[in-house]
Amino acid sequence: MADETAPSASTPPRPPAALTTAPGYQVRRLYQAYLAVWIRAVDPTLTGPQFAVLQTVDAAPGHDQRSMASAVALDTSTMADVARRLENRGLIVRKTAADDGRRKLLYLTEEGRATLDDANSRARQLDQRLLEPFGTERREEIVQLLTSLADHWEQLPEDL
Repeated sequence: MADETAPSASTPPRPPAALTTAPGYQVRRLYQAYLAVWIRAVDPTLTGPQFAVLQTVDAAPGHDQRSMASAVALDTSTMADVARRLENRGLIVRKTAADDGRRKLLYLTEEGRATLDDANSRARQLDQRLLEPFGTERREEIVQLLTSLADHWEQLPEDL
């Protein structure tokens, strides 16, 4: 005889309050939802970190990978992988710095600029949709709160 008190397999359990009140859990939920919608709305092959690197290289061409990594909140090994992938796709070129053969300077290619322009318009539309439930003033406040939270969380490893 089956245990009649067992929960239904078709109904997933609800997360406990200890989890749903944790900021890290809510941030992870937001990020998972963001990744899913990014793939559909912006680009299925261009990742968020790749997009950030393209934007930053466009804004500051000729800077080295290490400074670009810092600008887009990536560790240096992840940045090296992202830059290699972008270079393999023909979206950036990495040139060795004349004064230091270990430094790789980043530049957009024409294809990189076209890819960035195309993705950028869709990303801005996505930004609007993500904050759609809030008025203009509230949207600015939310972005400021998210920025403040990110700044604080980035400092935590140094404090621990």
